[in-house]
Amino acid sequence: MAMQPRPLRSDAVPDRVAVAAPAKVNLRLCILAREEGGYHALETVFCALSLADEVAVARGDRGIRLWMEGGIDVGPPEQNLAVRAAGRFYAEIGESPAIDLHLTKRIPAAAGLGGGSSDAAAVLRALNALHGDLLPRETLLQLGIELGADVPFFLCGSPLALAWGRGERLMPLPPLPPRSVLVAHPGEAMSTADAFREVAALRGGSYEPRASLIDPAALASWDAVAALAVNDFEPVVTHRIPILRDALAAMRASGARIALLAGSGSSLFGIFDDITTRDAAATQLEELGMRAWRAETLAEMAVPQR
Repeated sequence: MAMQPRPLRSDAVPDRVAVAAPAKVNLRLCILAREEGGYHALETVFCALSLADEVAVARGDRGIRLWMEGGIDVGPPEQNLAVRAAGRFYAEIGESPAIDLHLTKRIPAAAGLGGGSSDAAAVLRALNALHGDLLPRETLLQLGIELGADVPFFLCGSPLALAWGRGERLMPLPPLPPRSVLVAHPGEAMSTADAFREVAALRGGSYEPRASLIDPAALASWDAVAALAVNDFEPVVTHRIPILRDALAAMRASGARIALLAGSGSSLFGIFDDITTRDAAATQLEELGMRAWRAETLAEMAVPQR
């Protein structure tokens, strides 16, 4: 139910707010049972990266106007998750939107890096700051659950989190020490729906129920995380896009502590102990024809800048 309009706090009425929208990778991603509603239960460990889009919201004349930079195709504005997040925010506070939304895209689309979900979360955070922090964190999280499975992670306040179900059951974790990261993309997309269908086919059309196996206390170091790192989508996505097999092998041979598919694909990532090793791996992947981004794991989430 939409909330009734509430006055802005007099001490917080900026005209423009900007916030970074970081990419994420899944340090562990296990597909559990398929629910009666058709959704797939997951167990995953999210980790945010310094690779990020930039989201800015400013007061406008009327409606929601979207301005895009970065040359990454994210589809029609009305289908853009950031635009939908803005509309949902204004419905919640009971006001008609009058906002200009500026989105600078750096995260590749349809790549398993959570760019759209992160943009949506950033819009919610930025609009809340623009309107004097009207909504409590719990309400923002509920809006995030309505918008998409990955959105709550980007609202939880921690760059590391353990999640179950569709992402609505989420436990923020203390961040690990920053590490160098290499993200690579083959230039070919893999839709999440296709990835789920192919996993179902591989498993004979069913998903056997599995209880959660992770003790959050076992995620307190990179060595512990590396021992649990897995992605159930990897066999089907690498079969569909064979270059990913060679790229993962190159990352692991180059010294990646963890090298996995990112989400449901088609990006992959490697976690390295130092920049030199990471950069050497980047050169190898670029020679394979992959596009590569150098990044770091985050120690904290950026706050909205007024």
